[in-house]
Amino acid sequence: MNFKIKNSSLKQPFLMVALFALLGVLNSCYSFTGSSLTDEKTVQINEFPNNAALVNPALSQQFSTDIQNRFLQRTTLKGTKENPDILIEGEISDYAISPTTISSNTQTNPSGGVIQQAQNKLTITVKVHYENKVHPDSSFDRTYTDEATFNSNLSQADIEASQVKLVTERIINKIFNDIVANW
Repeated sequence: MNFKIKNSSLKQPFLMVALFALLGVLNSCYSFTGSSLTDEKTVQINEFPNNAALVNPALSQQFSTDIQNRFLQRTTLKGTKENPDILIEGEISDYAISPTTISSNTQTNPSGGVIQQAQNKLTITVKVHYENKVHPDSSFDRTYTDEATFNSNLSQADIEASQVKLVTERIINKIFNDIVANW
């Protein structure tokens, strides 16, 4: 292969400068973080008490810690207890495990009959109060619910280790997106 490059000493630096200028213009037009929190600097996230009829003793502390970590690790907000720009608080209002319809998972028993496995559904509901002191029109009160279906043969410890974590992660994602992304 034989390549001929004419006037490469002039074209290459010009192209590099033009590329960086274009990237600078694009970066000023669009924020790659996607965050709507531009002027807010501090956040206070209060503990979410578990006021559900069925109480998972570890849920309140775990949910509160997980939502605090999400905001402190994925935003530039700093945690505070005094005069925050953003206040996030609420309660866990429902925690329920209920039977659902029989799943399509089947097993064959020794006598040749078909056994269908039963499933349960975990539902968690969280009420959230979001107050933005810098942009009060962004404040809201909302209720978030999510659920997970699982085999009924899971132990309570297995449910709390896997299913509760899954559902609370989804709820925290929804809350975070509603506050930070605000799309």
